[in-house]
Order: sequence, then C-alpha cells, then structure tokens
Amino acid sequence: MDRCVVLVDAGYLLGAAASLLAGEPARSRITVDHAALIQALRDRAQADTDRPLLRIYWFDGAPDRVPQPEHRRLRVMPRVTVRLGALTRSDGRWAQKGVDAAMHAELTELARNRACSDVVLVTGDGDLLPGLVSAKEHGVAVHLWAVQAADGDYNQSEDLVAEADERRVLDRAWITQAVRAKEFSGVCAPPPAPRPEIAAILSAPLPEPAGSSTERSRESDTPAPGGNGTAHPAPPAAGGTGGEGSPVTQQSAKGVPTPKDLAGLRGPSGQAERQPAAGATLRWSSDRGWIERSGGVPAEPPEAVSLPTLAQLTSAEQRWADREEDITTVSGDPFEVGQVFARRWMERLPDTAHVEKLSGMYPRVPHRIDGELLRYAARFGLLAHKDDQIDEHDRYAIRAGFWREIDVRAAMERAPAGD
Repeated sequence: MDRCVVLVDAGYLLGAAASLLAGEPARSRITVDHAALIQALRDRAQADTDRPLLRIYWFDGAPDRVPQPEHRRLRVMPRVTVRLGALTRSDGRWAQKGVDAAMHAELTELARNRACSDVVLVTGDGDLLPGLVSAKEHGVAVHLWAVQAADGDYNQSEDLVAEADERRVLDRAWITQAVRAKEFSGVCAPPPAPRPEIAAILSAPLPEPAGSSTERSRESDTPAPGGNGTAHPAPPAAGGTGGEGSPVTQQSAKGVPTPKDLAGLRGPSGQAERQPAAGATLRWSSDRGWIERSGGVPAEPPEAVSLPTLAQLTSAEQRWADREEDITTVSGDPFEVGQVFARRWMERLPDTAHVEKLSGMYPRVPHRIDGELLRYAARFGLLAHKDDQIDEHDRYAIRAGFWREIDVRAAMERAPAGD
C-alpha cells in the first residue's frame, strides 16, 4: 500500500528534546503542545515519504500501564494510536518496560501485512534493529528520524543508522514548534495569592510535643508576614532548635509533613487564622472531621455540611461534557485540576452565597467536597502507585488551585458591594 506509518518512541523523542532544550533528559523540564507535535509529525512524514499518512503510533510507558493525561489527549486525536508499556521506578529512576517489544511487534506486523510502503521510526534504541531489518525484507522503506543531540553527537544506535534507508534529523527549530523548556522555579505550583505559597506550606515545621520548651518559645514569637502575603518563620529560640528533637530535624527525617502533622501545629493566637503564619494550624482535609488546635475532632460545622457537592449539582449532560473536556483540554497538572473542579462547582451553584461561605472556611476544604476533589484528581493519574494515594505535594497543589479559583470568584462577588 502506498502510504506511510509513523512509529514514535515517546521516551526517546521527548527525552532527547528535553536534553536539547533544558540540558537534561527529564520530561518534567519541558512543556509539550501535543496537538502541534502530532500535526508536525504528520506533515513532515508525508513530505519526506511523498506518501499519505495511514497512522501515527505513539509508544510510551505509564505506571501500571494506566494512561496519563497526555495519553488520554493523544488517543482521541485523528490518526493516532497509543500503545503503553510499563513504567517502573528503580534506584530513584524511572524506566520503561515493554515499549521496545511493542514497537518491534507493530513494525513487523505492519510490514508482513503490507499495510504501508514506508515506515518512519522516531527512536534511538538498537533493540529495534531486528524489526527494522525484517521490515526491509518485506519491501518496506524505513526512514529513521533523530532528534538533534544536545552535544552535537549521535543519540541513536549506530546499527540503526547504518540499516535505515533514509535518515533525517529533527533540529531545534523543528522541535520548538511544539516543545518548550519550562522556567524552573523549584515551586510545585504557582503561589495562590493571597493564600500562602505552596513552598511555605511544605516547609512548615512538624509539631513539637505539647508543653515543650520549643513550642512555648515559638508561641511567644510573632511571625512577620512578607510583602507577598507569605508568612516567614519566626526566629529560632535560643537552644530550642537545631538539636535532634527540633522541628527542622524532625521534618528532614520524615520528609514532607502530612495534613495530620500540619493540623497539630499551634499558631500565635488561639483563634483560627485566615492567613496562616509559620507554626499556625493548617487545616487541610485528608483526615476526617474538623481538626481544632486542641487536637480534638468535633463534627464539621453546619455550614460545611450544607454545601452541595459537585455530583449533586451536575446533570447527566454536564457529566458527559465534563468528561469530554477532561479528555481533550485538561492537562492533568495538579494545580489546574483543582481550578477546573472549583470552576465547575461554582458555575453550577444555585446560590452564589455558598462561595463566600466556603471562602470563609479557608484553608479547610469540607470533607465531602475535598474527597470528591481528590477522586476527580485521581482520574488524571495523579497517584503515587506505591500505595495508590495521591502524592502529598500534588495534594497541596490540587487544593491550592481549588482555593485560587474560589478566591477569584469570591472577590468578584464582593466587588459590587465595595463600589
């Protein structure tokens, strides 16, 4: 058949693009416009082979072979088929399993069935050499595409290069049509002004035992808020921090504090604070109940229980439209996921007073709404697959996005009254 097929090793294409544009192969360092990338691959393949495109096969790895947000967007695009291998973590690094085997099987099957006259391979892995040779033996012309290497050298197997019928290099100008390097700031989400930055929340110290000298010293200090609304930690009490039992040491030993850890922190006053300072109680909710400073767990207040959930506000038609939007336009970024959920909830409220009511509960998301928010986020693959729980950093980013959207709407609702 006089048509072409493109087989893309996404790990190679995007990893090499990250090396070229960001200086390291981590795909987290780049942003990808997948629609633009697919269109560029299609146009380039048809121009290079002088054949119409049959299909683009996108091979990638995913934890437990569960489609990630980008895979969900790709698989609904015209002429795109997604094939997933496993993504496993070993010694702190992610590795694909089964992707090369899947590419080899697809390449061999296409050639054997004479489904195309030309195959474009976007890969660098020498494991595909037997499949490439087999395709040639079945009369298929093999075009091998490389991504321009960051160091100007080859980033492909020399055996693949030697066996390919045609070879092209996707240079920086071509790559940047659809791929950009991220401006890396070290913060896991944009600061949800006027809420505290995510980085400040994650760096909050773990609680000291009640009545300890360190805690009493901390309570006597008044943290000074910064110019951007983010609280700065109080200066350490003399002799009260830096030892083995200090909050800093506890946190570094345990890692990111959990919502339960943060809920045990005491603030400089006995009242709930709208703008938490360092040492204040941050009542994020992954725990059941309404957590007070005393450590008790009374029931949620009536105004929290009275708030409707998104499921109660959503019709069957809206549910269908939501799924379409999730598949085609929502990237799955944790901060964005929180924003999308909050926007839908607010747009469907019969009474806008609920927005102000919820805003007054900051930073605690009522349990029913919070659980629904996290279940929604789980659709986008935001799970740490070790224990099927959403990563703690992602939880903070999800809720930060949620509160950012609530803040914007609440400010709009209050604006007319202030004019």
